[in-house]
Amino acid sequence: MDTYSLLREFADSWALLALFLFFVGVMLWVIRPGSNKVHRDIAQIPFRNEDAPACDNNCPDCNCKSVALKFEEMSS
Repeated sequence: MDTYSLLREFADSWALLALFLFFVGVMLWVIRPGSNKVHRDIAQIPFRNEDAPACDNNCPDCNCKSVALKFEEMSS
């Protein structure tokens, strides 16, 4: 049996099984109980150290105060 056929047979059987089990393990690790806090913290990374937009309240129909309040609620 040549090397190609041997490696092909291995990849079609045991390597496929190993990769599938690795995938299932990663999925179980992601959805494990207690990881929700970690995922929320990671999801908020783009919004850290970001200030609300400046407004001089001179625009017509200004709703910047309500937007700033929503922004503060989201960041806390």
